[in-house]
Amino acid sequence: MTAAVPAQPSRRRAWLLATRPATLTASVTPVLVGTAAAGRGHFRLAPFAAALIAALLIQIGTNLANDYFDFRKGADTAERLGPMRVTQSGLLAPETVRTATALVFGLAALVGLYLVSVGGLPILLIGLAAIAAGVLYTGGPWPLGYHGLGDLAVFLCFGMMAVAGTTYLYTAELTGRTLAAAVPVGMTVTAILVVNNLRDIDTDRAARKYTLAVLIGRRATQVEYILLLAGAYLVPLALRLTGATGNWFWLPWLTLPLAAPLVRTICTQRGRALNPALKGTARLHLLIGALFAAALLLG
Repeated sequence: MTAAVPAQPSRRRAWLLATRPATLTASVTPVLVGTAAAGRGHFRLAPFAAALIAALLIQIGTNLANDYFDFRKGADTAERLGPMRVTQSGLLAPETVRTATALVFGLAALVGLYLVSVGGLPILLIGLAAIAAGVLYTGGPWPLGYHGLGDLAVFLCFGMMAVAGTTYLYTAELTGRTLAAAVPVGMTVTAILVVNNLRDIDTDRAARKYTLAVLIGRRATQVEYILLLAGAYLVPLALRLTGATGNWFWLPWLTLPLAAPLVRTICTQRGRALNPALKGTARLHLLIGALFAAALLLG
């Protein structure tokens, strides 16, 4: 009896897979925290909505670029351990994904024109840096993600710059409190990448993709993950001790029961068994960010 052949995803489903919806919290969380850091009296709906849309478009554009360039560079193969990549699997043609990447980044730039009209030159520079990083993470002659700089790029672009840029839209100033508020966001979003790179450490090494995980090894990468989460929980306490936030600083700690099993998985599992931890870390990133934003607003 012939075994049934699994049905191929529809074209619509393929595009949804290409956006990697489980990772899109990486673009939502910094907008929430950056808005909260500005304070209740500064909120404006139009900049908030535009910042959220631009952030989502940049994240999707980055995901599409990674899908295309990782395939072109030979990092994505049939031995891939993570979720399906549409270019490598043949669901979408490479040229189609490349065109979509340019289109999505172009849409982000169009939304960015409004944001620049609100925030001026600093917002322009942040937007250009974010789009450039999205392409150069896996593209170009010296891709950041292939030379151990992916973690730093994600921390800066989806943490520090995204939070600071959002706050600047409302207040037209940058304070130490805002930069400190960006740190937990940067740490938890980097933790998402750490899980991804830990899972792929063997296949990336074989493909000569020298992520930080490949360079420092499995054990040190597990320690990096633990330190990133620990830092995300300690920064709110530090802000409280310095008087930068109020008595609700502990709200992100409500997520500790979710973090503990993730740490256990990171320290005990390998390969495909880490995929649930990838989704779990993305969810933790959003929850920590949302509760931290609430703590900032409550004072």
